[in-house]
Amino acid sequence: MPDRHNHSHTPREGRRQPVSTYRLQLGPDLPFSQARKILPYLSRLGVTDVYCSPILQAAPGSTHGYDVVDHSRISDVMGGERSFKRFADEAHELGMGVIVDVVPNHMAVPTPLYLNKALWSVLKEGPDSEYRDWFDIEIEEDGEGVLMPILGTRIGTALAEGTITLDTVVVPGFEDEGEQHVLRYFDHIFPVREATEALPLADLLERQFYRLAYWKVANEELNYRRFFDVDTLAAVRVERDEVFEETHRLLLKLFRSGHIDGFRIDHPDGLADPRGYFRQLSDATDGAWIAGEKILDGDEELPGDWPIAGTTGYDSAWRIQALQTDPAGIVTLGSILEDITGDSGGDLARIIMEGKEQIIAESLFTEVDRLAQILSDLCRSDVRLRDHTFRSLHECLVALILEMDRYRAYVVPGERPAPQAERALREAADRAKKRLQEDRHETLDIVVELLLGAEIGSAGRTHEAKRAELIIRFQQACGPVMAKGIEDTAFYRWTLLVSSCEVGSNAAMPTYSADNMHDWVQRTMPSWPVTMTAGTTHDTKRGEDVRARIGVLSQFAAEWQELLDELREIASRQRPAGLNGRIENLLWQTIFGTWTDQGPIGHERLVQYLEKASREQKMWTTWTEPDEDAEQALFMFARYIITDERLIAKIQEFYDLTTPAFRSALLAAKTIQLTLIGVADNYQGEEVLQNSLVDPDNRRPVNYRELGDLLEKLDEHGRGSHASLDEEKMWLVSRILRLRRDMPEVFVGPGVGYQPLPVTTGHAFAFARTLGGDPKVAVVTERLHTGITSGGDHTVVLPDGTWTDILTGKEYEGGSIVLTDLLAVLPAAVLRKEDA
Repeated sequence: MPDRHNHSHTPREGRRQPVSTYRLQLGPDLPFSQARKILPYLSRLGVTDVYCSPILQAAPGSTHGYDVVDHSRISDVMGGERSFKRFADEAHELGMGVIVDVVPNHMAVPTPLYLNKALWSVLKEGPDSEYRDWFDIEIEEDGEGVLMPILGTRIGTALAEGTITLDTVVVPGFEDEGEQHVLRYFDHIFPVREATEALPLADLLERQFYRLAYWKVANEELNYRRFFDVDTLAAVRVERDEVFEETHRLLLKLFRSGHIDGFRIDHPDGLADPRGYFRQLSDATDGAWIAGEKILDGDEELPGDWPIAGTTGYDSAWRIQALQTDPAGIVTLGSILEDITGDSGGDLARIIMEGKEQIIAESLFTEVDRLAQILSDLCRSDVRLRDHTFRSLHECLVALILEMDRYRAYVVPGERPAPQAERALREAADRAKKRLQEDRHETLDIVVELLLGAEIGSAGRTHEAKRAELIIRFQQACGPVMAKGIEDTAFYRWTLLVSSCEVGSNAAMPTYSADNMHDWVQRTMPSWPVTMTAGTTHDTKRGEDVRARIGVLSQFAAEWQELLDELREIASRQRPAGLNGRIENLLWQTIFGTWTDQGPIGHERLVQYLEKASREQKMWTTWTEPDEDAEQALFMFARYIITDERLIAKIQEFYDLTTPAFRSALLAAKTIQLTLIGVADNYQGEEVLQNSLVDPDNRRPVNYRELGDLLEKLDEHGRGSHASLDEEKMWLVSRILRLRRDMPEVFVGPGVGYQPLPVTTGHAFAFARTLGGDPKVAVVTERLHTGITSGGDHTVVLPDGTWTDILTGKEYEGGSIVLTDLLAVLPAAVLRKEDA
């Protein structure tokens, strides 16, 4: 077997290598039977691999599949295992592979609970359950029990009101056990521990292996590790061999039978040992193509000892968006934010820190407090460390987590930390010291040494289990604080240019130069040649088209400022008193970003988004304590904006003004994403215009009949001289995907390369994809459309040879080509070398 510590990050010989993927959001609206009907269209589109959302049995009503309840079954609502196999077989008959999304981190805590047989067993049988080691909880014979925070009132009130009752039923899934006693609380059903059913109800509750509690208790006392701050998702100990085997048995069986070809892994940073998990999965699949949903922050690089192909594309997505964002407009957009908010809008770094502080203090308080308790117990048990108090340790821990600039540092207990991991922790500690009194600095130094697995305190204790637990749990706590504090809080507060506030993006760097992009690709490609690129995912805050349109505001910042002054003056009487300025700025950008040729987004969709955005912002309304009156005022204001004829006319005029720049940014970004590096993903329906916002809006059904008809029309009659933007995007996507399928060795094979091409203007971006150093495909796009024609006839230099643009059919000889000639028809050219 090849040395897994020196993995090439490509599939082993004999394993399928995707060239392009097409994401399908399977579920009640798209079961396997319907997905089969789409396959011929996807094949004609040029897709090489179908990329499925999670397919295992999920909680009732799930529309996404990430809340798994049973790893031994394929989703019933999707059609079950037989239907999946038929879907996979038909995909393979068409020459396409099947990639499946896997959720190793957590399982759902469903209603009713018995749907998760493993958790039901643990709560009923405690330490005697065969699943006792599955979940990240501690089950003790006489312990308090696993907290189940599902009551709408405090338990004393629930008992007094009689809403908790004892019943006997035949539990679905446990029919062989006949009737058994259960506890009922409205729609919730819980098991009853054997030999406790005859006790008075209050005493019975005391004797269970779980503790029913008021839902607000969760953020202060929860004793199982959640997924982020979601009480209905319980962490699974997949690092245990037996748990890995049971939770992956069906998926691996389908892989070995040839029905699955590769995997996308959801949120590996939540795992106890991401590298260990990837090694186990790689070994189990003998080196399949595996992508990890890893968010890289700042200058962070993917750990080289992970045996995977790369990321799922957030690292490329934000750079491609930033490439089409004009730095010249950022100052004006900052002035707009200041005008609307009434203050400077706050600097982003401070807003991020405030978001992280709020998450630690509120929704993730229990996780951080539990970590501090482990740290305190460890120090109290060591005479050399016991003078470091719980309070001092807690303060140092909070400061360190706040100053972590990435999801985690990859420290493995018992191993010397990699330089990158040690540097991340020590630099965070240096920043954290500025938050702490000098007396705490020694304590912080102790914490850092413990987290690095160093010899600290009494000798011979480095490899104690408690120290290993501390190292792991610290890393598992950092990720949720980053995700919830930044992407789900700060990015809804920092509304300078919301297209830059995306999952995995660097909002502090909303623009990106061509040189930076070339440098990033050339650094990334040698190690990660078959990583994934993405434009839209099921997790993005806005679809690629909405981001492109909002990003164009950077090219028209002065005009946008003038327009907003007019719009806000017209709407001043309708504006709710006390409306949060940051949410107002987000509202105006969202309305513009989702505008189409048919006008504004529908009010229902807009309200659904505004509710989520406002509550995630956590400034004046929240999920747990919504200000419904203020929310309704915002929703009515939004309705007014998208229905008032004067406002509509003015926004439409600006929409028309900016459409050429939007067309350029959209088609250029899509071209770059499909050709830049690695495996190119296309999210369902994004081969034409979509004005999708955050989930569940981005999971709306796609009309594949219309898409199929459009592709057929284009194939029969060509693009035409008056093509719509839908037609242009479909034309571009289909031609590039077919090129990739025809020339896979240029995009994902051994010897693939990348070569920047010389251009005489910063308003163009150009590169060649090479094979063995020889240019085979050249890509040239506009960049910042408003400046492409300024300053005379700018040129790009194509490598020697004869080149044919697959989008227009025109031929060019290598050498200096005038950009306005090359990009006269479309804002992007994809040229194939004739002898390639």
